[in-house]
Amino acid sequence: MKNLLIILLLGGLLSSTALAQTAQKSGEGSGSASAEIEWLTIDEAQARNAEEPRPFFVDVYTDWCGWCKRMDKDTFSDADVAAYVNENFYAVKLDAESSTMVNYKGEVMSQTALAREWGVRGYPTIVLIDEDLYSPQAKPGYRKPAAFLSLLRTFKD
Repeated sequence: MKNLLIILLLGGLLSSTALAQTAQKSGEGSGSASAEIEWLTIDEAQARNAEEPRPFFVDVYTDWCGWCKRMDKDTFSDADVAAYVNENFYAVKLDAESSTMVNYKGEVMSQTALAREWGVRGYPTIVLIDEDLYSPQAKPGYRKPAAFLSLLRTFKD
């Protein structure tokens, strides 16, 4: 009788574990679906913009910036943020300390020079650019998902 009880308890435990894993894989029960922002280079974003105009959101970061990494982890990985960005913006990552050359509006320069041209002075900084590529607006500082979405919605409207 004691062995039967142990077998039944183990069976129940295994069943509930399997159900939890199935729900987790399908995104159920977690409160938010897994989604990722589609990150582009500035060149890719400009090419897409020529075919389908949209504003740009540029994440200007450095490799050593702790708050930049936190924005990646907390804000940019949020399902609501990812869905809104992917539907309404071209998302670009720009390393403010990179000497890699980019072509922005026909002018070739390093990513560092482009960040400076946009007025970036600290990290993280979000640069918002309209679909005509005029009037970049640098918005410095870490933002949680709700504050970041509010910033994007205000800019888009």
